[in-house]
Amino acid sequence: MKGLVLSGGKGTRLRPITHTAAKQLVPVANKPILFFVLENLAAADVKDVGIVVSPETGSSIRAAVGDGSALGLQITWIEQSHPGGLAHAVKVARPFLQDSSFVMYLGDNLIGSRISSFAAEFQHGDAAAQILLKQVDNPSAFGIATVDTSGKVTKLIEKPQDPPSDLALVGVYFFTPSIHDAIDAIRPSTRGELEITDAIQYLLDTGAKVESRIIEDWWLDTGKKDDLLAANTTVLDALCDRRVAGEVDGNSDLQGRVQLDEGSVVEGSRIRGPVVVGRDCRIVNSFIGPFSSIGDGSVITDSTLQHTVILQNCRIVGVDRIEDSLIGCNVVVRSNGTRALLRVSLGDDSEVEI
Repeated sequence: MKGLVLSGGKGTRLRPITHTAAKQLVPVANKPILFFVLENLAAADVKDVGIVVSPETGSSIRAAVGDGSALGLQITWIEQSHPGGLAHAVKVARPFLQDSSFVMYLGDNLIGSRISSFAAEFQHGDAAAQILLKQVDNPSAFGIATVDTSGKVTKLIEKPQDPPSDLALVGVYFFTPSIHDAIDAIRPSTRGELEITDAIQYLLDTGAKVESRIIEDWWLDTGKKDDLLAANTTVLDALCDRRVAGEVDGNSDLQGRVQLDEGSVVEGSRIRGPVVVGRDCRIVNSFIGPFSSIGDGSVITDSTLQHTVILQNCRIVGVDRIEDSLIGCNVVVRSNGTRALLRVSLGDDSEVEI
């Protein structure tokens, strides 16, 4: 079985961060989202992986992933010239996929489950496709599936106004090569894209067997700032443990699950976990509250922050309080003494003075 990871798109919902960075490389708990996806594939013994990228962000994703050997993967790069839909991405990737079964995984989705068992079931079964589903509170915002008592899919509906179920399609799909004929048979949707839901519906309409599995663990779409902050919170809560490799002076206090990487220094500060602090950071006379992640090389002095994602090489100086914020690389936020609560989304290389 091959893997197909979709890492194209422009990430407009995550701007301004994605003006200068690929959305799949924005970190959650200090790890790029895309790497959670690739690690999940590697754990399922899916080692031959094609990554679909766009012309705008493809070079940065290639640089981050490299040849995949560090993850035990063999990577093939596939460029999608324009965002033509998920089924269009499969069409573009057909020279790589050839006649193999494959798992298609959206590069900006996070799930708490390993896909190993789902992959094994699909490979040993007789279904033309298998989709992962998750019960959601707002089904009209997603592609929705209806299933029978055995888990066989009976119908797919894209963002219905009157949802017939609460089972949303998670961004992980298993396909046999029959999906290619289905994609050839469909036409672009009203938004001008080839929809994978239409291709799966074609399989159903022509009598093919499409199965589903419902995931019980968390599923997170990281398309917007609040989604990404929620993902950071969930991942830190689930995966963060206490690991202190940096230096902590006698006037500081690290409470609970705090990860402090090598080269980082904490002076006269308090950190309450779960929190991840990257390499070569300095935290001075500050308070770092729960569900925060701080990227490598960042310096925070005389400031308070919590529930915030800070990327690499930032400087936060004298800020009374930062909450619910997403701060890009090489950003400077400083205060001239004004007391204020900041909730911000700042792109790379920004400078803010309050």
